[in-house]
Amino acid sequence: MSRRVVVTGLGVVTSLGFEVPDFWDRICAGKSGVGPIARFDCSDYKVRFAGEIKEFELIEHMQIEAKDVKRLDRFVQFAMAAAAKAVRQSGMDFSKGDQYRNGVLIGSGIGGLEEIEQQHNQLFDRGPSRVSPFMIPKLMVNAASGNISVNWQLRGPNSAVATACASATNAIGDAFRLIQLDHADVMITGGSEAAITPMGLSGFARMAALSTRNEEPERASRPWDKDRDGFVIAEGSGVLVLEEFEHAKKRGANILAEILGYGMSADGNHMTAPDPEGRGAARAMQCAIKDAKINASDIDYVNAHGTSTPLGDKAETFAIKTVFAEHVRKIAVSSIKSQMGHLLGASGGVEAVACVLALQNQVAPPTINLDNPDEGCDLDYVPHEARPMPIRRILKNSFGFGGHNACLVLERVM
Repeated sequence: MSRRVVVTGLGVVTSLGFEVPDFWDRICAGKSGVGPIARFDCSDYKVRFAGEIKEFELIEHMQIEAKDVKRLDRFVQFAMAAAAKAVRQSGMDFSKGDQYRNGVLIGSGIGGLEEIEQQHNQLFDRGPSRVSPFMIPKLMVNAASGNISVNWQLRGPNSAVATACASATNAIGDAFRLIQLDHADVMITGGSEAAITPMGLSGFARMAALSTRNEEPERASRPWDKDRDGFVIAEGSGVLVLEEFEHAKKRGANILAEILGYGMSADGNHMTAPDPEGRGAARAMQCAIKDAKINASDIDYVNAHGTSTPLGDKAETFAIKTVFAEHVRKIAVSSIKSQMGHLLGASGGVEAVACVLALQNQVAPPTINLDNPDEGCDLDYVPHEARPMPIRRILKNSFGFGGHNACLVLERVM
């Protein structure tokens, strides 16, 4: 049994805004959410900037007791806020109906890194008796899914995905599949990440994965540009409410978009470097398109993974050319990571929200900072400015360390 799956709610917490309209306006205006890190002193660090979220208080975004907030890691707080916004937009009343038909699936690449660091310091500074009893339930990757489930008393499918930077897209795809196969009617899904910590920043910098453009942080994320030197680490959450079509229609929900297909694959090549020929990425795209029961020529816009890394951008371009063949010159491709940085396991959630908004508004988001395309990076990357254009179907890509590839196809609801 295969059932139609639609999107009825959107929520974001990003460096470009906490409300969906503000987020979209800034995306279309080509604004950057990247700047100097303020949460801790990183003056001695090789990298001193990020897509950091400032002035965030969970209590301002949902009804919750202050004492309960202290029991939630930052990545869980982001997810809770984004979920609250998505649920409000969806108009779902979870107190009615069968709670066993409502579920949660939130991805995170790293989980509660801040809690790990804080409790590690407690252990070695003050001894084992000073480690928090809330440490384990705060740091677990499934803490976001679990807390969302508890808050809305959802008793249907509940899980978490940790596939590095593909986590949120895998989570959305898995939630899509659960509804398709009649295991649930409604799923709260997406991703959340809060890895801008001393350890997180140091670890990625030591891998030489991050841009070191400290003097021009807002220009550091530059997918496909010949002067790119790595990605910009970012934090936040993007959450969607997915719903079975007839269920949404029956309650008079505002349907924002439809998810048509989901594909995934592995590179089987290296733990951090992509397959240089993009074979795994191409396979995931082809699987998503096949699952959607459409042709590659039916795609109008590709929301790319586009991290601004020398190897990754070329591999993705190669993969897109493989999948679309002669149609590749008729599609637009762009990366909003140029504006926000890379939210790691949350990136696919925020980008899926952007895809729904692109379908609704018939606008392809821009790739900012793309001044001089690198050799071999010769697609239509929508440089600098958002582009009004007819968009019926979007392919959304996410690729992660470990060779994880996940792709979605979304369609405009006419």
